[in-house]
Amino acid sequence: MGDELLIEDLVHSSNILLDKPFNVRKDTMKLPNGKLINRHVIEHPGAVAIIPIISDMIILVRQFRQATGKILLELPAGTLKKGEEPAECAARELEEETGYKAGNLRRLFQCYLAPGYSTEIIQFYLATNLKKTRSKPEADEFIEVKPTTKKKILQMIASNEIEDAKTICGILTLEHFYLEQE
Repeated sequence: MGDELLIEDLVHSSNILLDKPFNVRKDTMKLPNGKLINRHVIEHPGAVAIIPIISDMIILVRQFRQATGKILLELPAGTLKKGEEPAECAARELEEETGYKAGNLRRLFQCYLAPGYSTEIIQFYLATNLKKTRSKPEADEFIEVKPTTKKKILQMIASNEIEDAKTICGILTLEHFYLEQE
């Protein structure tokens, strides 16, 4: 199948919501069969997720997520500020959320989190040689730090106790591609 049978053409785009850090737009698209359809897109500045390892533990965080109405167990993560380099964001978010600084911060990979409706690309970093400082959560962040063994995290992913996609993606990718090389 050629790409021309898959590509949609933009006919019109309009902003629905301009807000920081996300914008929402409505795109009118012409499908390969000629029909018009509206697609809503969240414009996102990008994000980072950090896999902090200390000894035999991976540091996760628990926090309430309004969109789910639940407290979720997740990798520390955050949204890029305008002009901020992803590695800077990863270092900042790690310390803000967990109270640790990384002696070594290594970029692993990136992926789209929800490409059906968002431009968000999340970049994953491995943080090692951690030094304890103090957490500096933002005013609207209430976070509990939860060091957890990799074995326990894998069990919680398998039992659906961990439901956060970035955490599942980061841990399983680390387990499959990176830990075997070390």
